Amino acid sequence: MNINKLIITLAFCFSFLTNAQTNQYKGERDKVNDLVHTKLDVKFDIPNSLLFGEAWITLTPHFSPTSKVTLDAKGMLIHQVMINGMKAPYNYFENKELIVELDKTYQKEEKYTIYIKYTSQPEKVVKMGASEAKGLYFIDPRDEDTEKPTQIWTEGETENNSVWFPTIDTPNQKSTQEIAMTVPKEFVTLSNGTLINQKENTDGTRTDIWKQEQKHAPYLFFMAVGEFSVVKDTWKGKPIEYYVEKKYENVARDIFGKTPRMLQFFEDLLGVEYPWDKYSQIVVRDYISGAMENTTAVSHSASAYQDKGELIDENSWESTIAHEVFHHWFGDLVTAESWANLTMNEAFANYSEYLWFEHEYGKEYADDYLMTANKKYFKGGDKSEKKHLIRFNYDSPNDMFDAITYEKGGAILHMLRNYLGDAAFFAGLKKYLIDNKFGTAEAHQLRLALEDVSGKDLNWFFNQWFFGKGHPKIKIRQVLGQFEQKVTIDIIQNENVFEFPLTIDVYEQNGKASHKVWIDGQRRSFEFPLSSKLKAVVVEPTGTLLSEIIHEKTLDEWIYQYDKAENYLTRRNALEYISKDQDDAKAFKTMTKALSDKSFKLRIFALENLDLKNKYSKGTAIKVVENLAKNDKYTLVQAAANITLAKLVDPKYINHFSKAMNSESYKVVESAVIALYQLDKQNTLQKVDALSENVKENMSEVLTGYYLENRDDKYMTYISKYLIRNLFFSRDAKTANTYKSAFQWIAESNNKEAISNLVNSLTIAGKQYKKYGGDIAATNFLRQMVDLQRKTDNTNKKELELVIRTGMARLME
Repeated sequence: MNINKLIITLAFCFSFLTNAQTNQYKGERDKVNDLVHTKLDVKFDIPNSLLFGEAWITLTPHFSPTSKVTLDAKGMLIHQVMINGMKAPYNYFENKELIVELDKTYQKEEKYTIYIKYTSQPEKVVKMGASEAKGLYFIDPRDEDTEKPTQIWTEGETENNSVWFPTIDTPNQKSTQEIAMTVPKEFVTLSNGTLINQKENTDGTRTDIWKQEQKHAPYLFFMAVGEFSVVKDTWKGKPIEYYVEKKYENVARDIFGKTPRMLQFFEDLLGVEYPWDKYSQIVVRDYISGAMENTTAVSHSASAYQDKGELIDENSWESTIAHEVFHHWFGDLVTAESWANLTMNEAFANYSEYLWFEHEYGKEYADDYLMTANKKYFKGGDKSEKKHLIRFNYDSPNDMFDAITYEKGGAILHMLRNYLGDAAFFAGLKKYLIDNKFGTAEAHQLRLALEDVSGKDLNWFFNQWFFGKGHPKIKIRQVLGQFEQKVTIDIIQNENVFEFPLTIDVYEQNGKASHKVWIDGQRRSFEFPLSSKLKAVVVEPTGTLLSEIIHEKTLDEWIYQYDKAENYLTRRNALEYISKDQDDAKAFKTMTKALSDKSFKLRIFALENLDLKNKYSKGTAIKVVENLAKNDKYTLVQAAANITLAKLVDPKYINHFSKAMNSESYKVVESAVIALYQLDKQNTLQKVDALSENVKENMSEVLTGYYLENRDDKYMTYISKYLIRNLFFSRDAKTANTYKSAFQWIAESNNKEAISNLVNSLTIAGKQYKKYGGDIAATNFLRQMVDLQRKTDNTNKKELELVIRTGMARLME
């Protein structure tokens, strides 16, 4: 699952963890019985959000003989349980576990099938106050929302599919499956595996039967129902499908079209054939995560939807698409045996994003992506540093979906790859996948596979990175020897000592020398001879080591580092320091040089940080910026250049900015609006009125601020769509107060459409705020809204009361 899982799943359990057992060991669930095959026949009462199901669950004892089986079945009505055609005695324990007495004692490898007739009540699971998500989701089931289609979809991770079918809901189980879904005939369906049969029924419904013959974990079972356009590709004779709403049919390939090439790239890289019979992707409404790797039937949130104007700039969902593709090897083919080992799924999927970008756009692009990912991990601070990558003492499985499991895990794989070399690393992954295919694994099995291939002992690496916590924090002390004939480099770690290889680049007047050293203590000292004047020293130039390094240097050293270094991260690191000292002519000259860097990411960084406050003395730099705004091949660079020019507040650029508003790129248009607004507010707003709704929606944060500044009633409906979202995420007190004032402005108006817009925006924004840990602030804000409600007139009072009550109720789902 994508990293957004961290943000999403915590929202469902923030107030329901009172029964959590802190520091209780949570390992792999014991196997008493093993799933073999799951056959389901399901029908839906859509208006009442119910599923009527029949299940045939085939199992076998794992090792010891057994005369009973315990199935997970949350919040159901159990109507009938049978075995071999006879009623079976059962106990439905706490509305969560179905304990069935078998008709005899079964031996290892002796199969038996249990029949269960049941009703799934996902809304009851929510009312029970369970920490689990409800597994089965009915979207606009009564067709009340004109802006939202009726859909049904499922979300199994972590152990939520047992809300809609009885199973042993744990990742160390694997089962083949067959699902018959009866739905209104105007709907299409999607599930795992192949659609083997469709039958039109006399009551206006249709029954679709999906079958997957390869076994996979219960949390990967999936269903979706709704009105979708299906855009079809093929790869190696296998169906590749994109299920999207009709209005996005013409951009489906623009969004998902690289999928076949991703499948081919990862198959070639791993040397392991894609093991499944198809690859479908579906975009659903109100999804609780970013995306989910349901085997052969990946689900995506509506954030995947993008217009051509956005896609011209970049496909913001490309990393997620790659992430879910790679899961079909790491997570689906070989599954982490327990949630404690979740990183065995997610670290690989996270790292696949780097691998794809490296392949598709080059190493510099990928290194920039890795840098951003590492910053997400570092942002966690002490809280992150106290957690092990593999950890058995979590409170809830949802706690495992964090930047340690994802970003840190991916960075660790990157270090491991660089230590072993590509050949050994990918050969080791191939062995790991083949040895454990259609099964489960833990970190030790990865270590053993890599050791077997490489011939290297890796206990030291796994002990500190997989089973340890934190990361190296290093201080560099650099001392130039007498007569400048040598340089001494001291590597000093804090109390959490790591062992690792390290590269030190020493730049002299005569060239560069790279030294590879081994760090195995709190303090190590190295001397390197010099044959000419020392210009700069770069420790860990590749950015491979997940670490925090403090190395004080002079401005001249940073400039030399930028000028001479080949590695992207080394250049980027130098520019960060140089950008802080642009009053120095040499620093500004280097920033100007960076405007023409070969990496468009660094060109953007230079544009965003270029200091033009003394613009009359910086004409050369301004000319470069002007050229970038007009001619750079990347629209993101053009947009950044426009923003830089906007800081000059110079009327001579009005024609350029006006022309830029006609660009196909949404980012270029937005940058032009920002620039023009500083020069002529009213005319700019008139120009914005002529833009398409899609373009205006894409720049909602900017336009909401401008419209609020003008407080024109004609913009009230637009403002109401985005007001609360921006309020919840505002980090600026002044801006937040502006939004609160605007809420009252809308509440006291007669614009019922604007008031009703607050229902959805409040619900969505409130949930998002809670997901970031702001539940108390969210609740306090809602209370303020109640106070505002009391001040409104009777006409709008009921409307606003509906907003608040609906928002409160949905926030607590």
